[in-house]
Amino acid sequence: MTQTTAATTHGWVRTWSAAPQAPDAGLGSLDDVPPFADVTLRQVVRLSGGGARVRVRLTNEYGTTPLAIGAAAIGLAAVSGAIEAGTARVLTFAGRPDVTVPAGAPILSDPIDLPLPALTTLSISLYLPELVQTRTYHDSSLEPGWIIAGNAVEAATVPEKAESLPARALISAVEVVPEAPATSIVVLSDSLADGFGSTPGAYQTWPELLAERGFYVCNQGISGNRMLNDGLGTAGLARFDRDVLATPGLGHVIVSLGHNDISIANAPREDEDLAGFLAMFPGDPVTSDDVIAGYRQLIARARDRGVKIYATTVTPDEGSETHTPAGESARQAVNDWIRTSGAFDGVIDFDAAWRDPAHPGRIRDDLHAGDHLHGNDAGYRLLADAIDPSLFH
Repeated sequence: MTQTTAATTHGWVRTWSAAPQAPDAGLGSLDDVPPFADVTLRQVVRLSGGGARVRVRLTNEYGTTPLAIGAAAIGLAAVSGAIEAGTARVLTFAGRPDVTVPAGAPILSDPIDLPLPALTTLSISLYLPELVQTRTYHDSSLEPGWIIAGNAVEAATVPEKAESLPARALISAVEVVPEAPATSIVVLSDSLADGFGSTPGAYQTWPELLAERGFYVCNQGISGNRMLNDGLGTAGLARFDRDVLATPGLGHVIVSLGHNDISIANAPREDEDLAGFLAMFPGDPVTSDDVIAGYRQLIARARDRGVKIYATTVTPDEGSETHTPAGESARQAVNDWIRTSGAFDGVIDFDAAWRDPAHPGRIRDDLHAGDHLHGNDAGYRLLADAIDPSLFH
């Protein structure tokens, strides 16, 4: 589907992404995984839009030492980590099969001519010959990944003794040159877009379901993320330039952040278990006015780039551990501003899509994952259906 905006391009367009996180700023999925050394990581990603050329962005952005990549390859993914015959391609970097990524930096592979249809599942293999001191990753992953001993970049299948890789590691984006002019929709969000509660491997997050309508969609959601303060991932305001505005082919932004700012600021502190969880979220409490001020900053910065920016309303959470009347009041104030201020270029009403008509502060029981907070597959599909595709033309 061709998207016609002022930012339309026929160059590189990002078609898949995972927002980088520091090793201590996630859910801890790699805590029990031994350090990477003399191993191959094989990871599967599903692209949104297709293209005729492809390049991969690797990340050492939270690394404290240089990252050695001994070899790398891509190919069309088959079952159980296998590579479709005849599709394997070696990744190079300035013409070399190996590269050292500086601490704190990303790196792009050389372009490869490889026709990739929309919604292709791509396998990415990285051989790590040396100890990786600090692992930039995205926590967690709904798609499979494996840790294989030694250099298995060219292996057609994954051996049975390979270990599971429970998070995205050292990869942050895939970019293509589309066959027709196109732009990318970037989602800045938290676990709502990261897909917490959806079926692993089924591609049922709302950004993935939006991509099935023919759009290039990049999911920059981080579970537990906030707009105004760091904690689980760098704050949305702080990562906006890197994760959103620097996106090749950027055309539209969907902001679906603010829920965690509100709920964590107002959450009850009496329960010891909940208090331990809340300790992962530093910073002073914030108000609805603070959240609205944050939205205004994102709007101004997006418009400086000439891209349209939309907001989703904040979804209900009554029945969840963090729900309080004060938080509900703040949520309603924020949603009222989103709907009536006209500050965004458009509004996507996730609150209306999910709320129980008999109990508007709650998600309908058939739509949440059992925690009154996150969606199940049906819930995320309803969010995707709430998005008017004409926003992106």
